[in-house]
Amino acid sequence: MIAADVTVYGATSAGVCAAVAAARTGARVVLLEPGRHVGGMTSGGLGYTDVGDVRALGGMAAEFRAAVADHYGVAVGHYAGPEPHVAEEIFLRWIEEAGVLLVTDARLSAVEVRDGRIARLTLADGSTAEAAVFVDASYEGDLLAAAGVSYAVGRESRALYGEQFAGRREVVPGRHSLPPWISPFRDDDTGLNAGPLLPQIKPEPMAEVGEGDGGIMSFGYRVCLSSAPDRIPFRRRDGYDDAHWELGRRIFADAARRGDVHPAGRYLGLEPNLPGGKADGNSLGPFSLSVLDGSAWEYPDADPVRREEIRLHHLRHAEDFLWFLANDPAVPAGVRRDMQAWGLPADEFADTGHLPHQLYVREARRMLSDAVLTEHDLRAGAVPPDVVALGSYHLDIREVQRSWRWVYEHPDPIAMAVTEGYLSVRVPVYGIGYGSLVPRREECTNLVVAVCVSASHVAFSSLRMEPQYQMLGHAAGLAAASAARGGHAVQDADTDHLQQRLRDGGAVLAV
Repeated sequence: MIAADVTVYGATSAGVCAAVAAARTGARVVLLEPGRHVGGMTSGGLGYTDVGDVRALGGMAAEFRAAVADHYGVAVGHYAGPEPHVAEEIFLRWIEEAGVLLVTDARLSAVEVRDGRIARLTLADGSTAEAAVFVDASYEGDLLAAAGVSYAVGRESRALYGEQFAGRREVVPGRHSLPPWISPFRDDDTGLNAGPLLPQIKPEPMAEVGEGDGGIMSFGYRVCLSSAPDRIPFRRRDGYDDAHWELGRRIFADAARRGDVHPAGRYLGLEPNLPGGKADGNSLGPFSLSVLDGSAWEYPDADPVRREEIRLHHLRHAEDFLWFLANDPAVPAGVRRDMQAWGLPADEFADTGHLPHQLYVREARRMLSDAVLTEHDLRAGAVPPDVVALGSYHLDIREVQRSWRWVYEHPDPIAMAVTEGYLSVRVPVYGIGYGSLVPRREECTNLVVAVCVSASHVAFSSLRMEPQYQMLGHAAGLAAASAARGGHAVQDADTDHLQQRLRDGGAVLAV
């Protein structure tokens, strides 16, 4: 049995910051990580970090940026982020210096709740963990769900919170939209004789525009690529399926007909944007590292076996997509040539085949507390009295699905593959209140949530960035340590005192 004042579940960047912040106050802290690495996406491939308005960055997010700059001997902000292994080294150093007990391979199995308080966690290996206060810093919200805390998954309807951008989106042209007139059918027929769909297309019909459908932003792997001489060439793995990539062939054939073929960097962001000449491969269009077949919709509430199947599906997609771009004869020669100048970095992710250890879970569960952050709060730049962190990144809803529809042209309708869900809307600096980090009192009084906070789908699309998670983790750790020390419910936190402790740690709560 592991005993502590504060137990943090999930060694994401939020979890590391929560554990370290709590330990720096003198609390005994245990950090449980279901995998074998710390840092989540910050060390798992998302090197090019979206920061928004730098004036809003403070606390442990600013401390991390300073540690990166110090490591490379450059000014703060010189690099958009560190190499993955450097990010993990920084977090591991913080954990050790703060005296946090880190336990890896510690997947949650069960939660015992007594009188509205979490009493004990049971892990998959049968071991247990007890604490006065717990922090859920997982991307999935597994601890809050197992504790019986209310949560939501996926897109709500516009009617629920009166949000303009909620629900299923219109299919409109754009950089992240498929070009028109590409058949979704295997036989390349767009006419009335609908046949089997191509792979990589979600078969279920789309909901009506504005309706909630439970859809979540697509997942993927943010691969770290290298152009160094010792790079590892992309490989054709056992099980690679040529037929799986027919949609890509049609997309490139259409681009060639229209004279709209771009360099490979336009599809993946292949610019040396990380130290050491490395690049953070991103999803920059309708056909990308993101998986849009709807499998991610299952992930938040899936059991561990199904989650692992979904994770491997995404990992294989990433590996095969890189091979496809670099080698398939249907890919324009210039794109193949550009891709072949890159490979996997020899000095990253050695224990996971040089592909990242972290699936990019853009959203999963979202707690439902008494304070739900919505689109209205963000677009108004609202700062609540109990503010514990600022946000500033635009509403950034990535593609939710790749589907198909009938387009009613004369004389007969035409079938067309479409992508749906992408949205980018600028917002001013806004505040995230402490009330969005704690459950309803009647549900649990000793849990603080640092990632899956109480927010609508639209609002969460902005605050889901790693620097925000670091700042939310900082606040969650301080609040948890204070509640453990004082023996009070997390809902009874002295937010004035919490805000002062955050400011003492460099947090920015107003701009």
